[in-house]
Amino acid sequence: MTQAKLFDQTLCTLGEGPFWHPERKSLIWFDIMEKYLLERRGDVSKVQKLKFDSYVSAAGWINQTQLLMATSEALVKLDLDTGRMNKLIDLESENILTRSNDGRADPHGGFWIGTMGIKMESELGAIYRFYKGELRKIFSNISIPNSICFSPCGTIGYFTDTVVGQILRVGLDSVGWPNSKPEVFVDCRSKDINPDGSVVDLDGCLWNAQWGSSRVARYSQNGELLNTIEVDAPQASCPAFGGDNFSTLFITSARDGMSTSQLIKAPMSGALFYAETQVIGQKEHRVILG
Repeated sequence: MTQAKLFDQTLCTLGEGPFWHPERKSLIWFDIMEKYLLERRGDVSKVQKLKFDSYVSAAGWINQTQLLMATSEALVKLDLDTGRMNKLIDLESENILTRSNDGRADPHGGFWIGTMGIKMESELGAIYRFYKGELRKIFSNISIPNSICFSPCGTIGYFTDTVVGQILRVGLDSVGWPNSKPEVFVDCRSKDINPDGSVVDLDGCLWNAQWGSSRVARYSQNGELLNTIEVDAPQASCPAFGGDNFSTLFITSARDGMSTSQLIKAPMSGALFYAETQVIGQKEHRVILG
């Protein structure tokens, strides 16, 4: 067991979607409910914020300055230096009840993104894949999509519906589309664990943030629990590898829905944490638009 340390004390209502931009050498993450993108470069302590009119939740990098970013209505191309956005494609823009949630770029240059009810309505969400201009729904009837991540070889994708409590894995074809029926990788229900965001290291092991359990758990390729990182916030939401050697695990957290007494016990809920590990994470994959 390892104890995570504080990386940034900005308190997000719902911290999510962290990733290390390999060209900017910065950590980017989101406060979904407050509609912020946050960025902190290297050793610079000051956080840069971009505010939006819509919910924003996840992104993948296109180049040094541009991201593909998910909002509650669309996938957009965002310039980090100017804040300017250009819409690429609608994402459930006709449904005012949903927003985007967990998402990540895949090893083939695609981008997976989940949607869900703003009020967490049952089975209102889905998971989509955007690949070279095409947006295709790949999984339906999901309440809270999370744990979107991929094996280093690019042949396995992972995801979960946090409400169901099972992390699933699915085979991917040569360009990254699912080509098999999802199967259970880790069943968290028996231990009353809520699987949230995940990331996979270069050894093929999956690191899962566990909402309500104050930890990130590492699982082997066979789904065996290997070790945990403890977080001083009960609602750990998503991990991401970064830093100079990609051995630092960053962890977002949330304070959404916590009572006053819970916040007194865990005042840094919503902050961003980190832990140095003995493994190497994957470099965040680049999104290819065309």
